[in-house]
Parts: sequence; C-alpha cells; structure tokens
Amino acid sequence: MTKPRRVFWISLAVILVFSAGRAAWGSIRGARNDDPSAAKIDALLDKTYKTGEPGAALLVKQAGRILRRKGYGTADLELGIPVEPDMSFRLGSITKQFTAVAILMLEERGKLSVKDPIEKYLPDFPTQGRTVTVENLLTHTSGIVDYTSLAEWMPLWRKDMSVVEIIGLFKDKPFDFAPGEHWKYSNSGYILLGAIIEKASGETYPDFIQKNIFDPLGMTHSYYGSASRVLPRRIPGYGRDRNGFTNAAYISMTQPFAAGSLLSSVDDLALWNEALLSNALIKKESRERAWTPFKLNDGTNTGYGYGWSISEYEGHRLVEHGGGIMGFSTYGMLFPDDRVLIVLLTNSAIEDRAPAPFAEKIADLVLDVRRKELKAVTLEEKDLSPLLGVYADWDKTKISISREGTKIFAQASGGSKREIVALSPLEFAFTDRPTRLAFEKNALGEIVGVTMRGRSGIPDKFVRTAKPLPGERKTASVDPKIYDRYAGEYTFTPDFIFIVTVENGRLMAQATGQPKVQLFPESKTAYFLKVVDAQVEFQVDAAGKATGLVLTQGGQKIPAQKTK
Repeated sequence: MTKPRRVFWISLAVILVFSAGRAAWGSIRGARNDDPSAAKIDALLDKTYKTGEPGAALLVKQAGRILRRKGYGTADLELGIPVEPDMSFRLGSITKQFTAVAILMLEERGKLSVKDPIEKYLPDFPTQGRTVTVENLLTHTSGIVDYTSLAEWMPLWRKDMSVVEIIGLFKDKPFDFAPGEHWKYSNSGYILLGAIIEKASGETYPDFIQKNIFDPLGMTHSYYGSASRVLPRRIPGYGRDRNGFTNAAYISMTQPFAAGSLLSSVDDLALWNEALLSNALIKKESRERAWTPFKLNDGTNTGYGYGWSISEYEGHRLVEHGGGIMGFSTYGMLFPDDRVLIVLLTNSAIEDRAPAPFAEKIADLVLDVRRKELKAVTLEEKDLSPLLGVYADWDKTKISISREGTKIFAQASGGSKREIVALSPLEFAFTDRPTRLAFEKNALGEIVGVTMRGRSGIPDKFVRTAKPLPGERKTASVDPKIYDRYAGEYTFTPDFIFIVTVENGRLMAQATGQPKVQLFPESKTAYFLKVVDAQVEFQVDAAGKATGLVLTQGGQKIPAQKTK
C-alpha cells in the first residue's frame, strides 16, 4: 500500500442519474487509438513491459478523447496471455480515494461529519486522551501508527483477519504525534475509515462500495479483493528474485481492507474519474474539499487531501495517487483543469518497472511539457565540504549528504544514494526528479539545515545533526573465515529473501530484486552497508553458526529466519 509522498528513494525492503457523466467521457471499450502521441507512448512502454514478462495496462484521455488505450506485456506468465485494458489489477492504495468518497457520500446523506471525533463511531478505540477526527484519518494527520510498519504484522500476511483483529494490531500503540501536528502516511487511518463506513451505513465496506459506486457507474471489472471468489478478467501479480520472475507472495485481502483491497481496470477507473468530474457521486463542494491540501495546526500545507495527493505539475493542477501491493504497482494522474487522465496499472511490484516515472513522461507528451535544462555550476572544495553531513526531520527521518570525487549525493534513511547537482552554492537538484534542496546558514555562516521541495512546493525541513555519514563508519577487523557461518538464504517473507554469500574474502548480500552489495563488519555479528543506509545483525547459536538475522532499515527492525 504505497506511500505517495516523500518517495525520493527506493528502499531495500471509480442508473440513469450517472448517464450524463458517462456520456461526457465517451465510449471506452473498443475505442480507437489514433492520437499522434500513441507511437511515442508505445516506444516508451514497450521497452519495459515486454512480451513474456509482467505487463501494464494504460489509458490516456484528454477532454473526452482517448489518446491511448492498450495493454503491454503479459498478464499471465504461465499461460502466456497478453495484457488487455479491461483486465482487473489490484489497486493497492488507489483504494483510498474510493474510501474517501464513500465517507463524503455518507456526510452528504447526513450520516456523519468529517469533523466528528472518531469515538462517536468507534467508542472502543483508545484515543489516549486526544481528539482524533474523521478528517484526521482522511488526511494522514491523526498520529496513529501505521500497522504496516509493525514488525509483528509481517508474519500475518496469509491470515484472514476481521476488522476488529486488524485494529487490534495498532490500537494500543503510542501515537506518533498529536493529531494535526504533522503529516505521516498511515494505512491504519483508512482501516478505521472502513470501520466508520460500516458503522454509519449499516453495510459492510465491500457492499457499500459495490452498491453505491461500482454498480451505479457500470464498473463491471471492479471488485473487492477475495482469494475464493471467481473474479472475471482478474490477473495474477509477480515479483522477482535472482532466478527471474516469481508469483507474488500471498496476502489475505481481508488485511488491506479499506486501505488497499480493491481491484479495477483502466476502463473502470476512467468511469470513476469522470463521475467525480461531473459531480455524479458527490457534490462539487465535497469533491473540492477532497482535492484541497489539508493544513496542519500551524498552517503548514501537507500536499494531501482526502485520499489524493495534491500538487502542481509544470504549471498544471494535479490530483494523483499510487498504489503498491504484493505483485502489483499502480499509478493514476488526473489533471482536472485540463481534463487529462493517465492511468497505468502493472502486474509486478519491482522497482525498475514502477509505473509513476512512465506516467509522468506520458504527461509530458500530452501536456506538451518542455522542461528547462538544469544549469549546473561547479563548486570548489570550500563550498562543498560544509554541506556534507547527516540531517534529520521531526520524525527522525535522516538525509545524508556525501561526496564521491567531484560528485555529491543525497541518501535518505534506508534508501540508496542519488546524485544531486549544484545550481548555486546553496541550491541543488536531483538529476532524475523535480526535487530541489536548499541549504540554510545561521548568523555565523554555518550550515544548519536543508529544505527539500518537490513539484508541490511544500517544504520538508531537516536540521543538521552530529551523526557521522554512513560511509564514514569504521569497519572492524574480523577473520574472514567466520563469513562461512553466515552464508545462506534468509527469509523475511515469501517474496523477500536475503541471500548472503562469501566472495573473495568479502561478505556479500543480495535482497530480492536488488543488486548485490558488500556487508562491512562492525563486530563479528554486526554489519553495515555503504550503498544503502541499513545494518544487519546475525543471530547465532552456541557454535557461532547463524540461525537468522535482523535487518535495520528506515527506522524498522525486521527479523528473518535462515531457511537455507
């Protein structure tokens, strides 16, 4: 259930009443693909989503006209069936916009208010003396911990769980912050919203979505996920390990619930977006509230509304969200003022096949975006050295600024290094994304912080710390002979395996879908990585032979058992 904001680094681990809106959108199935940009789009996607490999379904529309509607690659690797646009993909967190609209539908019917405290509907949920509103859940400002970040959740993926059981995973955990003080993505908030929908409507969440959204809009290839139901045109998802593509790990679809359990097709998502634009489901006023960035208690713009990220893309208003769930990665971009929709759904959950970068390039074509070239400047040693170090924000997310020769890099907690280029002595930019970094000085001229701004313009502020850079950690002297005790395969989940090998006296590790990296010793059992901010602690038996390990990355400690 992919987090839509601050994804700068990749870690190792939508009846007669609706007919007017649908007519305005135009026919979808069987439509022509005759736009001049179609060939350029094909050239972009064919390179990644190839025949015989997991694929993608794309729909691009502008002002009611289809620019491209096509499947790429393979839907089922075992049967060799190609992807077609009416096939159903797991949506992951794109589910959240359906949940948000369901809340607004109930509000318009007088069943609830987004300003209500959640205990009005969930009296047994311990808010720990805080006032948490429905709106806090919608906007990820509740402070309630995200249950998908809990180590104890990972072994439960295959278990069918009730809503009460899922809530039980996180309800007694300490809040990350007081409601409204900060923004932090939380799937837990949307689990609670699903429970509120059930309480306010008197229906189950799947039934409410089916009866009030899917059926009226004619979304015939959209479903609530289920392992037992036969769902026409549903396709499988895939991962990848060192031997090639793999079937996606199993997860009970009872668990993502209102945060990520829906399936749909690009055709149906076009119907959904037009229903929103034509006010067929909710009033314009409600829709605009959903598409307005929420502000924190101190007035800070969060860049997130109700179930959507809100930003500006090269001067065009953008409403967007992505999704990621076992075997699937999805992304949708809606430019409401331009009436441009881009939906790209993929049946793989692999970093280099992620849909968002491709969707953005398609947006450039459709909107005729002409990007200005970065005018990099060359800085001297005296300008670069003061910038190097580790910076942290309120949530203890760290950014490391390091240097290799004449190049400078930024690296987030648990992420990999990405090059940045200097635009001035204090302003830098990523080479592969529209994110800028501005370093800040105090009255003495010392570098004390850095502010990052993406295309939304919303600042993420980091304060300089005294922590050493990851690459500056000292290696311990250990006998390479002990490395043989650690060699083998360590399983975190069925589709995330850590393979440890010994090569030329070095201890190497390769995680599923990731390149091989070296592990550097800090002690006989503790090791760290330089290319990614992560540490590994081997667990050993009385004879010193490894039985498991704990990976520390991005503030999480994730255990794995040695399985081979």
